[in-house]
Amino acid sequence: MNRKILTLLALLLSLALALAACGGGGTGSSQPAGESGGQGAQQPAQTPQASGTKQELVLGTGSTGGTYYPLGGEMANVWNKNIDSVNITATATGASVENLVKIGTGELDLGMAVHKTALEAYNGEEDFKDHKVTNFGFIGHIYPEVVQILVRENSGINSIADLKGKRIAIGPGGSTTNTISKVILEAYGIKEGDYTSFSEGFGAAKDRLQDGTIDASFGILGAPASSIAELQAATKDAKLLQITGSELAAITQKTGYTEYAIPAGTYEWIKEDIHTISAFAILVGSTDKISDDLAYQLAKVMIEKADQNTHAQAVSMTKENALNGSQGLPMHPGAEKYYKEIGVLQ
Repeated sequence: MNRKILTLLALLLSLALALAACGGGGTGSSQPAGESGGQGAQQPAQTPQASGTKQELVLGTGSTGGTYYPLGGEMANVWNKNIDSVNITATATGASVENLVKIGTGELDLGMAVHKTALEAYNGEEDFKDHKVTNFGFIGHIYPEVVQILVRENSGINSIADLKGKRIAIGPGGSTTNTISKVILEAYGIKEGDYTSFSEGFGAAKDRLQDGTIDASFGILGAPASSIAELQAATKDAKLLQITGSELAAITQKTGYTEYAIPAGTYEWIKEDIHTISAFAILVGSTDKISDDLAYQLAKVMIEKADQNTHAQAVSMTKENALNGSQGLPMHPGAEKYYKEIGVLQ
């Protein structure tokens, strides 16, 4: 009997210790930030190593027919292969604006964005006048984004000025494409109401161009972009419009984008340079969700394992390009540590 009692007491003690351990666990991830983007007191970003489990993170990309979505999927694959502590899932979104807003509200952990849009979010400008986002930091440069305005040869459209009265895919609401499209059109004297707008992502817009239900599509994409190549393969009459002259100067001054020439031969059917504008695509991470150690690893893998990324734009993820697009933005402390270690940041 005494042995049974001792055994029972041992079992009860083990149960009590297990319950105490469950009740005394850590706080987990911090509460989502409000529209102010983390102005209030926040818990430090959590690391998963203490529990031995992988930290589940979501990367906001862009529409399925653009560059962000497939490239973001490849970035997630490379991180998951090289960082044991996380499982990162890339999800389709409306791109830059939506990604930054959702980092601010805690719905996303990482986001791809145009540098200029990230600056606007941090400073509470343009689309962010009513919901400034400050709970994020720069983690790395991704690639140069190029504005590409696509029409078909048989449309009779030879310049942006010819788009008045046309059916135009200006990009999803909440995307930088949507914003920049309107700026470009306005520079050519075409205001909202002077055209029929469509908000499809670039893949759906390409399909509409192919079947003739729209006349033009704006995209901020890597060059070459697979969706543009696909349209040419299907129709043999894809054409890119140019941004030049006084309109180019007005657009670059208003947007902060820079003049860019898509080199002849980037698409096999382009025989001369196409003049347009460009900005940097960057990776930003929530300072509420991404610990310094994890930000360090994310930045390190982006550069040092870029050769494992099968997307064509991964060639831009280099030590030499590492800080492109960081100007004016807060840098995530973990990424800052890495960039100092490799000598690109003082």
